[in-house]
Amino acid sequence: MNDAQLLRYSRHILLDELGVEGQDRLLASHALVIGAGGLGSPVALYLGSAGVGRLTVVDHDTVDETNLQRQIAHKLAGVGRPKAESVREAIAAINPDVQVTPLVQRADAALLDALVPTADVVIDCSDNFTTRHAINRACVKHRKPLVSGAAIRFDGQLGVYDAAQPEAPCYACVFPEDSGVEEVRCATMGVFAPLVGIVGTLQAAEALKLLSGMGSRLVGRLLMIEGRDLAFNEIALPRQPGCPVCGSTGH
Repeated sequence: MNDAQLLRYSRHILLDELGVEGQDRLLASHALVIGAGGLGSPVALYLGSAGVGRLTVVDHDTVDETNLQRQIAHKLAGVGRPKAESVREAIAAINPDVQVTPLVQRADAALLDALVPTADVVIDCSDNFTTRHAINRACVKHRKPLVSGAAIRFDGQLGVYDAAQPEAPCYACVFPEDSGVEEVRCATMGVFAPLVGIVGTLQAAEALKLLSGMGSRLVGRLLMIEGRDLAFNEIALPRQPGCPVCGSTGH
């Protein structure tokens, strides 16, 4: 690190758990962020401000005025512009040293198969089960840690899935693709604005701990957040031996 970086990241460097070595790891790391909306906004802003060296942000959508209630990376002047590019500009205004690659396209299986192997951590900030399962399959295939978050109405959840750990479950162990879970969207169900900030900030925290070498203690646990009472609950997540993605039949 140069003198300017030592000053910028001094509050991280003062932490025994991080220090110079941990910050150096952040500066040398690459995070893949899928989704640049309510969750992706705080994730990208915190990873960028914390000094993650490279960020790839994938989102096919454009900024809409209804997004501005909660998607804090975007501004009114950016309505109609691609969200991924809007996020790049927001990060550049905070920390121009971070290399941000915006990809204005859907995160399909082919794109994920190309991007996931290049990343040190993948943060799922998408809003639908199809994309979440595609991300999970790619992370299991390439043995990359996945930080997954979701938020709807007043309810949020956060999980960290690490295919490199033999006993750790994958996302499909917890939410099987054939479970028939009903898809819900903010556009029809609504979402409490600060909730996506809470979940996204926690996703950023877990990603930074993984990238810096601290590691995440959330692997194998699902954190559930009830926003009305501000209640946090956890459940243990066992790996499912018969999981078609990560189990004995998965690969």
